[in-house]
Amino acid sequence: MYVCQVASEWRAEFGKDVVIDLVCYRRHGHNELDEPMFTQPMMYRKIRDHPNVLKAYSRAKINEGVMTQQEFEEEEANYERICEEALLGARKERHVLHRDWLDSPWRGFFKPDIELTYPETGVSEDILSHIGKEFSALPHDFVVHGGLKRTLKSRGEMVKNRMVDWALGEAMAFGSLLKDGTYVRLSGQDVERGTFSHRHHVLHHQTQDKKITVPLNKLWKNQARYTVCNSSLSEFAVLGFELGFSMTNPNALVCWEAQFGDFSNNSQCIIDQFISSGQAKWIRQSGIVMLLPHGYEGMGPEHSSARPERFLQMSNDDADVIPYHPIEKFAINQLRDCNMQILNCSTPANYFHALRRQIALPFRKPMIMMTPKSLLRLPEARSSFDEMVDGTTFQRMYPEAGPASEDPIKTKKLLLCTGRVYYDLIRERDNRGLTNEIAISRIEQLSPFPFDLVKDETDKYPNAKLMWVQEEHKNMGAWSFVQPRWSTALQRERRFRYAGRPPSAATATGNKSTHTKELEQFLDDAMSL
Repeated sequence: MYVCQVASEWRAEFGKDVVIDLVCYRRHGHNELDEPMFTQPMMYRKIRDHPNVLKAYSRAKINEGVMTQQEFEEEEANYERICEEALLGARKERHVLHRDWLDSPWRGFFKPDIELTYPETGVSEDILSHIGKEFSALPHDFVVHGGLKRTLKSRGEMVKNRMVDWALGEAMAFGSLLKDGTYVRLSGQDVERGTFSHRHHVLHHQTQDKKITVPLNKLWKNQARYTVCNSSLSEFAVLGFELGFSMTNPNALVCWEAQFGDFSNNSQCIIDQFISSGQAKWIRQSGIVMLLPHGYEGMGPEHSSARPERFLQMSNDDADVIPYHPIEKFAINQLRDCNMQILNCSTPANYFHALRRQIALPFRKPMIMMTPKSLLRLPEARSSFDEMVDGTTFQRMYPEAGPASEDPIKTKKLLLCTGRVYYDLIRERDNRGLTNEIAISRIEQLSPFPFDLVKDETDKYPNAKLMWVQEEHKNMGAWSFVQPRWSTALQRERRFRYAGRPPSAATATGNKSTHTKELEQFLDDAMSL
């Protein structure tokens, strides 16, 4: 106590931090059942004879005249009585309510009268246009980098054409939440600029040092605050901090982005011990969003895979049972019952809806998002305002919408996929003139698995061969997760095949020509009739 008092006075007087080197010991070793004398006999003989903290402290206070022996014994007996009464009361408990374990910021969640309705997450076109114009405008009296001027001009042109790319879609999700009073936070390595120089949420003055501006903080007068900050190179520490932030403020959108999805393995302890299992172990929910750049584009084994198979393995989604929920409640009830959401979105509009859905839901679940790299600038991977305005919502699955869907009886093959490989498939299908013969559908929400939508889409093509296509290796990606669930959805009445890279110990090849050959091979398999 004396040392702590000195440290407090020092900090108050000089405004400097103080480190207290506190030397401790375990009286019982590892736990009360442990026998530390096996390995530390001399040390634990001394510890055994040393008075415990209560005895040492009480003896000191009695000697100082702060209290008497009788007062100490009465206080000790009173505390023992409180603990005993609490124990007896705990033994009488027959059920546990989640809301009894919540801290004050969580008031309003888990109420029995809350109606579970799948939320619409679109916003008015006026709001989209306003955010787009402000986000793409050149700041007044501010010298912007020449390359950024072109970027901002390109964004402005997209807004005029009622289109968004990934950076615009994200900004519109953030901006619309800020307008509603929702605090938004984004951290990670290079998140201000974006690993792939696509985001640019912080603009730096080119002739004045340390002068910056954050456009998303200047959208409306009474908006909530947006915090975007580059983090240190410690995924474990930063993700752990953001997880804690999300648990103490359920009404904030808290996002952590890995520089590459591969790097999230450095935070595996946080993911295993807290994010995937927090609600099951401690009745603690979190709305943390993990943004993990993922995609096989010839960048080698350290910059290709966010390891979606690991997250899918940790999902509590049952492969053998289609949840029994009313059709209109199926999606929302699945989300309520899951331990976390695992998404691989292929359009900016769906990314926009996924972020807004995190706040619109009446509960909180972690969201693991495989985010794109090359799709950030791919013209085909843009969305119209029509997919984001009032009345629209997140799409768990995109069914085939081209010529093959117009006469499904004659369709020869149905390909099911997820993520960026969709664009490789449609390009290859168009080049081979197979738009009438092959249907391509994509799953956006891998877990909870959209049993209902997958069944409906497969039943639509009764004569088609079925195939799952992925860019990952066979022992990775979503194949082992999708395979039993697709089979369950079809009541094991139809068979389907796999197309993708063969099993491998490494996530990706480091040789560009090998990468290209692998891509050509599984595209051939997918297009084969």
